[in-house]
Amino acid sequence: MLFGEIYDCAGRIRTINLSKGNFRFAPALYLLAALETIEKMPQSTFDEIIGKYIEMNIAHPFREGNRRSTRIWLDLILCNELGRVIDWNKIDKDDYLLAMERIPIKDIELKHLLREALTDQINERELYMKGIDHSYSYEGYRTYKAGKL
Repeated sequence: MLFGEIYDCAGRIRTINLSKGNFRFAPALYLLAALETIEKMPQSTFDEIIGKYIEMNIAHPFREGNRRSTRIWLDLILCNELGRVIDWNKIDKDDYLLAMERIPIKDIELKHLLREALTDQINERELYMKGIDHSYSYEGYRTYKAGKL
């Protein structure tokens, strides 16, 4: 639904293998099994939730929009389980992208960045909308502002 008017493949699980730089995401052949496993992962603590987020990023289920949609997904899980969300305005783009590149090997950097940006302001619409804008800027998108849509 997020990208239905932008990408023909929006919302469909990918059937091709994808990579970014030197990193290969979960092979399409095993993607459905990986997603089933991720769905069953525990999510009652911060570390469990971030572990699930990391696995979803590695799975990379869609052809486009994975990081953008999984950041929203992460906030929903954090909100539902812990009563917190990430204030994405507090996370530097370069630090985040570098931490994301390293997550298959070392997740401590990402956990630190996200933990430091946790907030309990889950009902603050402006924080949420600015967070989406900031989050999308990590991928180079600055054309629209969520609060003005």
